[in-house]
Amino acid sequence: MTAHSVHAIWLTGLSGAGKTTLACALHAALVARGRSACVLDGDALRCGLCQDLGFSEADRAENVRRVGEVARLLVDAGVTAIVALISPRRADRDRVRGLFTAGQFVEVFVAAPLSICEARDVKGLYARARRGELAEFTGISAPYEPPLAPEIRLCTDAVGVEACVDLVLAHVAGTTGAVGARAGIAGTRAGRYE
Repeated sequence: MTAHSVHAIWLTGLSGAGKTTLACALHAALVARGRSACVLDGDALRCGLCQDLGFSEADRAENVRRVGEVARLLVDAGVTAIVALISPRRADRDRVRGLFTAGQFVEVFVAAPLSICEARDVKGLYARARRGELAEFTGISAPYEPPLAPEIRLCTDAVGVEACVDLVLAHVAGTTGAVGARAGIAGTRAGRYE
């Protein structure tokens, strides 16, 4: 990475796919390399900046818009923004992409099968959604639109945290092409998603 390469790394995927785990690991890796970085986690933001929003389509769009604006402010200040946000609609993610110059926005599809996401769900949200206790729950009673052409696709059911972090870091450093990144990587299961 050059001294001036600052990105908005946008981790999108279902609840339980591993977005927050990857965001924290990416943050640690960037800081260890002397880079300024900040994690914008969807759950944390819903407790403050976005606490007034529900889960309707309009509220979800506004949630994504707000987080996108904060990410842009961070990038403008020279800080890599690592966003861990379900952000279920392609159109909303595309609008956020439009806030950045070419190459600054790195969409990372954190892909894991629904069954894996449910198995990782320590909060019991999927079970509650299946019982009808949570309306508009992405992946169960509300849609998730996977990215059609993300810069990176990470299959977290098959690839460990460290390998995923390495792939993202290589991409933002310009040492791997988007075609290879889109194909995902196979290999070690080192690291655990929670």
